[in-house]
Amino acid sequence: MSEEPLLSVRNLEKHFPVTEGLLRRQVDTVRAVDGISFDVHRGEAFGLVGESGCGKSTTALSILQLEEPSGGEVLFEGENVAELGKRDLRRYRRQVQLVLQDPESAFNDRMSIAETVAEPLRVHGMTDSERRREVVEDALGRVGLGEEDPDSFPHEFSGGEKQRIAIARALVLNPDLIIADEPVSALDGRTKSDVLSLLKELQTEFDLSVLLISHDIDVVRQFCDRVAVMYLGSLVESGPTAEVVENPHHPYTQMLLGSVPSLDPTESHASTDLLTDELPDAADLPSGCQFHPRCPAIIPPAEVDLPREAWLGVVAFRLSLTDGYGDIDAFRRSLSGTGDLDARVRETFDIPSPLPDADIEAAVTATVGALDEGDLAGAGDRLTAATESVCERHTPELQETETSHPVACHRYDDDEPGKPETEIQANTFAR
Repeated sequence: MSEEPLLSVRNLEKHFPVTEGLLRRQVDTVRAVDGISFDVHRGEAFGLVGESGCGKSTTALSILQLEEPSGGEVLFEGENVAELGKRDLRRYRRQVQLVLQDPESAFNDRMSIAETVAEPLRVHGMTDSERRREVVEDALGRVGLGEEDPDSFPHEFSGGEKQRIAIARALVLNPDLIIADEPVSALDGRTKSDVLSLLKELQTEFDLSVLLISHDIDVVRQFCDRVAVMYLGSLVESGPTAEVVENPHHPYTQMLLGSVPSLDPTESHASTDLLTDELPDAADLPSGCQFHPRCPAIIPPAEVDLPREAWLGVVAFRLSLTDGYGDIDAFRRSLSGTGDLDARVRETFDIPSPLPDADIEAAVTATVGALDEGDLAGAGDRLTAATESVCERHTPELQETETSHPVACHRYDDDEPGKPETEIQANTFAR
């Protein structure tokens, strides 16, 4: 692996305006990519992993300049891609090739496989048709297709075979970097494994760099040397893949790992009991750590003295009050159980009665009282004052931890703000 990165992404941003009305007045902004940085070295497989909608594909399109970044830099071989002239940008796009999730959308059913794979060669100036045919047949052979396949048409191939053809088309220009955006997510398990094995073989044979984008952390685990975990436009954890997978620091990474099926009954990851499964609105992101409304390890204030389950129940109750219920009746309908409002709230959110922390008990009681009086908007004010976490007040930075790789989580803060809360968190919840 060379000292200087082949690709260097620095504080990359891509924001989309939200407009309304005939005049298309901007009313908000979607921060699809919000200041991420990472490097990809020569010969390296680097993974970018996260749920759908976290900004991974927008990152890929921004790297290729198919989406114009709102900020930051993309450096390729030390050159700022945004400053390249037309000729140099053409050369850059020859050196960096994209493999998409769904090869169906990338094929013209009226073109033979030979014509499809040869298209990049023609576009980039190879006028000798015989030479194009030689390159195409060689590329198709390398991805496991037969001599009769070049003159066939896309509808004659399975999904896995089409993805092999898409990889062959990316290879014909002899690129330095392949960006593979969810290249196996549409394939069955066996085919997925075969395509990943093929990519790994080609990477080794041609000393290719691969930026693999996936929602499946198990795919990244199998293929990548290093990984960055992305959530709502930001990176929350990064490092060598084996290290991140074996010792995940961020609760979101733990959630991704916990969602991977395992046939080994002895294998277990961190709990995936999120406060909510719902992603926040991309145009109205949470303050502080953007994962905090879902996080089962949200840090309590230093003065809060509650068992973990009771603390999470109180937080879930408070956060539910901001879920946009139209009126108090809608909120009541969201509750389980029977009896008075206090009993139903405590049953729904697993809040003991009474709570061992007198101040939090008083805040919960006051909040339920406000709800009982129909004051939905102001119900959570006292509860917020008593339970607001450092995770909500401050955005954590992606930084090295004492133990190993970088993570953006207040549980690993060395400095203020929130050091006492961090120390309580370390004692209360397993890292």
